[in-house]
Amino acid sequence: MKSNKGKKLRITGIIVLVLIIAIVAKFFNYVNNYYQATDRAMEYINNPADGVSVEYVDNTIVFEPENPVAGFIFYPGGLVESEAYAPLMEQLAEQDIMCIIVEMPHYLAMFDANGARGIQAKYPEIDDWYLGGHSLGGAMASLYANRHQSEYEGLILLAAYSTKDLTDEPTIDVLSIRGSEDGVLNMEKYNENLANLPADYEEVIIQGGCHGYFGDYGMQSGDGEPTITVEEQTEATVEAIGEFVEK
Repeated sequence: MKSNKGKKLRITGIIVLVLIIAIVAKFFNYVNNYYQATDRAMEYINNPADGVSVEYVDNTIVFEPENPVAGFIFYPGGLVESEAYAPLMEQLAEQDIMCIIVEMPHYLAMFDANGARGIQAKYPEIDDWYLGGHSLGGAMASLYANRHQSEYEGLILLAAYSTKDLTDEPTIDVLSIRGSEDGVLNMEKYNENLANLPADYEEVIIQGGCHGYFGDYGMQSGDGEPTITVEEQTEATVEAIGEFVEK
């Protein structure tokens, strides 16, 4: 009896171990199949514009203008290489906004929703800070903003929505930007969660824009068909964010 019971336990243990190995293997296969920055995006890293420096600091990529007037901490979209957002970040830096991309574990912001913690203290010369992100990164940024509203002038969501209620006083200013041809963003949930934003939130819809063009990593699976170029969408996004920060 004891022998049979021990045998069953060993078999059960082996089955559980095999299942764990299979799950871990599937996870790493998933996170290693990420969207990579294009060569064009990498040029913004390797050859920054005059007056802008690009530096890897700890788990961040910092785009620093000579005389920053504000800071913007950014969470990348899920399974997107951080460098894919270099064109957007550098062009914002050219408008004197220091941009800091938080590099996420396994390219998923859900593993470091608190990634913004401690960054502001490294740059005490900047008084006004903004937090934001793209897609999953935007959702995770909103979680952090919900607990730290007083530390930021505003929250910037790119093809994203907040599942947390941000309407409690004192409220944080919110800018929501999305493309009209976005095929990835769940519009039902997006519209439902608009109630979580302050009444005076701003929404910008980029006509012809899609989900993936907030970064520069090619077309994303399931996305809509854009009628503008990635460069045009980046330019429109920079303009909208620049105006938001100026206010």
